[in-house]
Amino acid sequence: MRRKNDNNTEFDHFQELSNEWWNPNGKFKVLHTLTPLRIKYLIDNINLASKNKPKNNKILKGLEILDLGCGGGLVCEPLARLGANVTGVDFIKKNIKTAVDHSKKSDLNITYLNQDLLSLKLNKKYDIILMLEIIEHINNWENVVNRILQFLKPEGKIIFSTINRTLLSRIFAIFVAEEILKWVPKNTHNFSKLVRIKELTSFLKKNNMEILDITGLVFNPISKEWFLNKDMTKINYFCTAQKI
Repeated sequence: MRRKNDNNTEFDHFQELSNEWWNPNGKFKVLHTLTPLRIKYLIDNINLASKNKPKNNKILKGLEILDLGCGGGLVCEPLARLGANVTGVDFIKKNIKTAVDHSKKSDLNITYLNQDLLSLKLNKKYDIILMLEIIEHINNWENVVNRILQFLKPEGKIIFSTINRTLLSRIFAIFVAEEILKWVPKNTHNFSKLVRIKELTSFLKKNNMEILDITGLVFNPISKEWFLNKDMTKINYFCTAQKI
């Protein structure tokens, strides 16, 4: 994300929420609820658990993981506990301060950087790059992702989670989630900036990436639980691609 876009509305919006990240009942409550499922998806698609099977549960040991748009570090910390060398990047300085402070309390060694995604300055490449709930907030996301791919190692993977641009997502991911259920703060999402699956996968293929997985993230209103389903991608979805 860039600070100078949409008259700074994205920046201002997330700046105001920077103190909410680690409050499980706060503005990011839904992300706390989703974190275990997100980590499960990441582990399954990084696909190391079945190979290593370490006794100390450090199933991601030695992997270099870059989490872009890391916020307060909700995903960085679980990955670090699993042994990964994690770098989190966010364009909001207050988010990075929150992440750093919490990682110290958690006694975790995580590198956090306050940088703009269009002007990333990194001195190494990564096995895994994460863009979780981030591309739907970026103007000209293709240009941003194209630049980011240069920081991926050969055969490295990039994993996205985002919202599909469909009628269902307009109703449920924006109107219901923001206006009715108050799962996320109002004005978090702009429908016109959502990315269709075909748009994302076509772009990745043109940039020498192989699509490994597309999986939907679905909410069951009866059980009030989230689950993964490869056939239900009309609203939220994950996408994993590997550098060829």
